[in-house]
Amino acid sequence: MQYDPIKSSLGRFFNQTIFLRKVFYKLLDLLLLRAWHVHSELRKFFRQNASKTDIHILDAGSGFGQYSWYLARKKKQWKVTGLEIKQEQIDDCNTFFSRAGVKNASFEFADLTKYKNITAFDLILSVDVMEHIEDDVQVFKNFYESLRPGGILLISTPSDLGGSDVKHEHDQSFIEEHVRDGYSKAEIKAKLKEAGFEKTEVNYTYGKPGKISWRLSMKYPIILLGLSKLFFIILPFYYLLIYPFCLILNYMDVKTSHAKGTGLLVKAEKNM
Repeated sequence: MQYDPIKSSLGRFFNQTIFLRKVFYKLLDLLLLRAWHVHSELRKFFRQNASKTDIHILDAGSGFGQYSWYLARKKKQWKVTGLEIKQEQIDDCNTFFSRAGVKNASFEFADLTKYKNITAFDLILSVDVMEHIEDDVQVFKNFYESLRPGGILLISTPSDLGGSDVKHEHDQSFIEEHVRDGYSKAEIKAKLKEAGFEKTEVNYTYGKPGKISWRLSMKYPIILLGLSKLFFIILPFYYLLIYPFCLILNYMDVKTSHAKGTGLLVKAEKNM
């Protein structure tokens, strides 16, 4: 299934007013389990750097800008740069953030296989990006060079244990835009080491509770929206019914260590 047209439709609807855009960001934070895991890890970064005022963060593959919004509003002295390859999303985010009065975040065009900003960032965030890029090792090398010593790279991406809803060798990815179905722990650790990262931590996300939540909150609604935009009308009622269950499942997934999972949360640190 092509996910980008559905994302574009959602973006156009929620971009009608500043209020709707803020509601959209809040819904993404509540519904997307990966956001729960990413926010949990980001809160650790906030605590560790609470006294610093010169933090520079890169949102590599910023999309709708929801993570840049979350980061920029935590500390107004911190600077957030969002990178995207789709010019319409760059223009959209720059316009919205300006209208919303957020001055410490900006967005620009970049191909991550070519982008470097030597020792510029304390944190690089990459959420649902690496599964779209063929030359991933080059991107990891660019990330490494762009981090300051002691800087952190945080990645959320599908695993090879059913990520992208691929359960068997010949299955097709649920999202057609993916160039890989997911990483194994060993593969992504090896690629990050090749890029220069010596300290890496890789944990499974989307364990048993998360997989159920993902189907209820994301897979089934996306399938319905792919069939007809008329399902936009019934979607709020659908979420009112199922979200209490998803809330519990998401909480369980974040608070539990998983022996297996369809997602990976990866933390890599550049040596001092």
